[in-house]
Amino acid sequence: MKKLEQIPRQDALLILRSCIGAPRLIHILRCSPCHEHPGLLKFDESLRASTESILNIALSDDQWSLASMPIRMGGLGIRRASSLALPAFLASAARSQLTQSLILALTQVPEDSILEIMRRRWQQSTAETSDFPSSDCKQSSWDTPLLSAAMSGIESRARDSYDLARLNAIQAPHASDWLFALPLAAQGLRLNDEEMRVAVGLRLGAVICAPHACACGTMVSARGSHGLACSLGFGRQARHSTINDIVLRSLIRAGIPSIREPVGLTRLDGKRPDGQTLIPWKSGRSLIWDVTIIDTFAPSYLAETSAAAGGAAEIAATRKQSKYAELQTRYCFTPIAIETMGPMDHEGLAFILELGRRLTRTTEDLQETFFLFQKISVTIQRFNAIACLGSMRP
Repeated sequence: MKKLEQIPRQDALLILRSCIGAPRLIHILRCSPCHEHPGLLKFDESLRASTESILNIALSDDQWSLASMPIRMGGLGIRRASSLALPAFLASAARSQLTQSLILALTQVPEDSILEIMRRRWQQSTAETSDFPSSDCKQSSWDTPLLSAAMSGIESRARDSYDLARLNAIQAPHASDWLFALPLAAQGLRLNDEEMRVAVGLRLGAVICAPHACACGTMVSARGSHGLACSLGFGRQARHSTINDIVLRSLIRAGIPSIREPVGLTRLDGKRPDGQTLIPWKSGRSLIWDVTIIDTFAPSYLAETSAAAGGAAEIAATRKQSKYAELQTRYCFTPIAIETMGPMDHEGLAFILELGRRLTRTTEDLQETFFLFQKISVTIQRFNAIACLGSMRP
């Protein structure tokens, strides 16, 4: 773990999650009833210290609990050995029942007192009074209720609507794709060390800067999220242009010629959408799209984003639909509204999925959709860092 501090943070986090952390102990956890063994807590303490050192972030207990959640639930995927010990052993014990009966030449294996103790502990940890999981051979069947109980505790201790909005957003579909991206600079998927620190800090709600005054005159809290909605717009135009370039190049790679900011489209105020396909997209009509990026933590949207993931993105998409309503009789219009914490509106999400499918048909690469979401997600995190750090300029 000490050696991980000597390599870029994105690489180090990927190696820690996939190779050096809990995966090193999973065989032991499945083969021995070591739940609540003090050695696991010592291992987890070392894991936490390494995570803080690699990312240069101080984590509270709740933030470390969130970081140890799976990525799909808003964490970093750095699983704690102490939380995996119980579901790993129970799943392994259930899976080996048939093998035990064959070895012992018994139609039914005698009850195991240790196994019964472990099952009761699982029920106590999850507050489950019903039967055990039907798919008891799958580790995820035992693990998911434990994770849900832990996540409910984190959400119940959320301090304000900011934290609720953050927890909702990071659990939204495709909001966490940047954590799965391999750090390939040629594909635009590499985040530098400071971008990685800010991205993880915003995700976990950690302290990412000292309180200070922004150039716009607003006081910035230790969370550092003011820059995402600052009136000075640090990196806003470049972010908008980069997302549009990703969409445009993907359409062209899919064999659909397209252009940016088409002229000749009739609008009373003369404004143009971000792009248009030069051949029909669907039902003989060309596609026009317009990208907008909305701050998840903006005060004007906080009521919606704290209630449901993607609330701000849906509002922005509806606004875009009204803006280009007069063009929708002749074109297929798709808004692409993305929040700074990752959630996307349902129409934009459906468009990216369809674009990924068309890329797959052209390139015969089944992972095109996956890579497309990763490029968008990494771009959002990169410019989040630019916005947050921009508030520290004089």
